[in-house]
Amino acid sequence: LSSTYSAAVTAAAELKELFPERKIFVVDTLCASMGQGLIVYLTALEKSKGKTIDEVYQYAESTKGKLCHWFTVDDLHHLKRGGRVSAATAIVGTVLNIKPVLHVDDLGRLINVGKARGRKASIKAMVDHMEATAIEPAGQISHGDCLDEAELMASMVRERLGVKDIVISCIGPVVGAHSGPGTLALFFLGTER
Repeated sequence: LSSTYSAAVTAAAELKELFPERKIFVVDTLCASMGQGLIVYLTALEKSKGKTIDEVYQYAESTKGKLCHWFTVDDLHHLKRGGRVSAATAIVGTVLNIKPVLHVDDLGRLINVGKARGRKASIKAMVDHMEATAIEPAGQISHGDCLDEAELMASMVRERLGVKDIVISCIGPVVGAHSGPGTLALFFLGTER
């Protein structure tokens, strides 16, 4: 997403020339998908509390490193096609029903952090991580044509963390094209990414 940030920096510079009296801030959230949506929502809440633009900017900068993105895919062949795993890994993983557990790290990179045997185990691994690290357990879930599993994950989060409101949404077309149908992602604030 570095091109998105770069374009925002360019646009901000142009706007500062046109409107030198205005404050314009650009935040490289190092986020993707609903992670971006969650940080926008949280900063909008800060503004609604009467915070100044400087305070909202500082909030976004101090919060972005706590925005957790955890996800799994159902089919390793989409990761193979995108160069994330080798052909051999995709074949063996598919045969053995191995589901990767991935996250976005502190530098905004997609990192494989674990493997689970079966879909429910990969969902449980993500909820386990949320339970261990969440500082504000309200979460968001996005899915690629697997609403039943997204609802299963939401029920696990509600049961284990006492969360009442969870936003469930479809993954967008860009992320969906890279990760494929069956992608399931969990977003929340944690002690670390």
